[in-house]
Amino acid sequence: PPLQQIQTRLARMEERIDRLIDDVGDMKVRVTHVEEGLAGVNRRLDRMDQRVERIERRLDLVDA
Repeated sequence: PPLQQIQTRLARMEERIDRLIDDVGDMKVRVTHVEEGLAGVNRRLDRMDQRVERIERRLDLVDA
C-alpha cells in the first residue's frame, strides 16, 4: 500500500534527521572545546611575547 510506504519512508527520514541533529550538536561541543583550547594557546603566546619583549629590552636588543 502506497500510504504505508510513505509512512515508512517518513519514519526513516525522521530517524536520519534526528541523527543529524545529534551529530551537529556533538560538532558544536567539539568546536567549542577547540575554540577554548585555541584561546588558551593564544593567551600563552601573548604572555611569551611579553616576556620576550622584556628580555629584549633588558638586553638592549630593541629600543625601549
